[in-house]
Amino acid sequence: MEIKEENIINIHNFLPHREPMLMADYILELTKEKVVTSFEILEDNVFVHNHEFAEAGLIENLAQTCSSILGQSFFKSDEVETKVIGFITNIKKIEVFALPKVGDKIISKASLISQFDNICNIFCETFNNDELLIRAEINLFIQEVKS
Repeated sequence: MEIKEENIINIHNFLPHREPMLMADYILELTKEKVVTSFEILEDNVFVHNHEFAEAGLIENLAQTCSSILGQSFFKSDEVETKVIGFITNIKKIEVFALPKVGDKIISKASLISQFDNICNIFCETFNNDELLIRAEINLFIQEVKS
């Protein structure tokens, strides 16, 4: 997937995560039911071990990707940054097929299955080129943090 600068959405508007726990670089596509993110695996990432991105990193990448779907409902166009917090409440099914290496750029895709208020059920997959790395169905809860 080609990254065009005019299509990139600032992921900081939808996630509370910051370095070193931010596991998505760009939002490439975002609707009320779907999101696509990209992430480059760097050597100094906290989830890199022996030049591979560990399973926990893949799961965190998926959770952050998924939470962008629900997080956008807290974003207001006149605010620079909206503060939200989210939790994985359940992982219904998860399959890990391969681990990406340092220097790989992974693409994660998530689709909303169902939503009730601030709780949602989402299907998600991550790819390195055409190789499926991980697939999961997770439940998330997100709420705005009051200042």
